[in-house]
Amino acid sequence: MSQRAITLAGVALTIVLAGCGKDESAENKPVRTQREKDSILANSSIPYAGAVKKAMKVADSATARQGRMVDTTPESP
Repeated sequence: MSQRAITLAGVALTIVLAGCGKDESAENKPVRTQREKDSILANSSIPYAGAVKKAMKVADSATARQGRMVDTTPESP
């Protein structure tokens, strides 16, 4: 084999083995909830981030209102 062929084979083998390696950064990456992602977006300076913040506030209000509601219908036997 020529020197060039050996070098190319070595490079190809290195690339293949690097691709098969375990990606540890994905395991150590913190998982964020959708609420956390939306909160980060709402507090950013990108356009329409205020709309996201307002939507979150409205959703929070609706959830709180739903929790305060009392069921007034009688239970059927």
